[in-house]
Amino acid sequence: MTPRIYTPEEIAKIRVSSLIVADTLAEMAKMIAPGVSTLELDRKAEEFIRSQGGRPACKGFEGFPFTLCVSVNEFVVHGFPSERKLKEGDIVSVDCVVEKDGYYGDSAYTFAVGQIEEPVRNLLEDTKASLYKGIEQVRAGNRVGDIGYAVQTYTESRGYGVVRELCGHGVGAHMHEKPDVLNYGRRGYGVQLKAGMVIAVEPMITLGKRNIGIAKNEWEVFTLDGKPAAHFEHSMAVTGEGADILSSFEKVEQIIKNK
Repeated sequence: MTPRIYTPEEIAKIRVSSLIVADTLAEMAKMIAPGVSTLELDRKAEEFIRSQGGRPACKGFEGFPFTLCVSVNEFVVHGFPSERKLKEGDIVSVDCVVEKDGYYGDSAYTFAVGQIEEPVRNLLEDTKASLYKGIEQVRAGNRVGDIGYAVQTYTESRGYGVVRELCGHGVGAHMHEKPDVLNYGRRGYGVQLKAGMVIAVEPMITLGKRNIGIAKNEWEVFTLDGKPAAHFEHSMAVTGEGADILSSFEKVEQIIKNK
C-alpha cells in the first residue's frame, strides 16, 4: 500500500487529535505518583478524551481492552492498565491514540515515578533525545532508513538496546498506515518521504539487551533480561523543510517541572 499524502486541511484535523493526546498525557503527568494505580490513569484518560470530543482509539482496537497502553519498568509497550500501584523509582510509558472527526493522533511519553536511579534517568533522557535525532531526518526526499539510522547510532553508541520487532508507522485516517518507520536502518534506504505524509516516530530503547518477549495475553511486550525500557513518540507531517510535529510534550514537561 502506497503511503497516503494528506492535504493541509486533513493535517489540521490530525493535529487536533494529536493535541488531544498531548493534553491527555498532561493529565497523566498530574496524576503519576507513588500509590496511583495504572487503572486509575486509564479511567481518567478515557473520561478526559471523551470530554474533548475524541474517541479513545486503542480501546477495542484488535481486541485491546483499554484506553491507554501503560508499560511499567521492563514492559516496553502495550502494557495493560491494572490495579498495580506505581511505586517510587518506577518508570511508566503511557502511549495514547485519539480519533476525532475520522483522523488519528498518536504520542507516548515515559514518566519517572518520584526519584529514579541515575542510569534509568539517563535512559529516559537519551531515548527522548533519540526521538529528536530521528525527527531531524524527517523531510521530503529523505528515506525512512535515515530516521532509523539516526535513532540507532545515537542510542547504541551509548550502550542501549534498540527494539527491532516494533516500529513507528504512518498515521492519519487510520491508527497504523504505511510506511513502517524502523528505529534502526541504513542511510539512503527504505521508503522515500514525501511532503504531506504523516508518520509517527517512536524509539523503544532498552537499558540492557534488545531482546523481547510477549506476555500470555499476546499484547504486553517486555525485555527478556528484565531491565527497564523507555518509549517516546511524536506524530508529524513531512514537509520540504523538515518535520511539522503535530503532537506536543510542552504541557507534560511544564507539569513535571512544577511538581
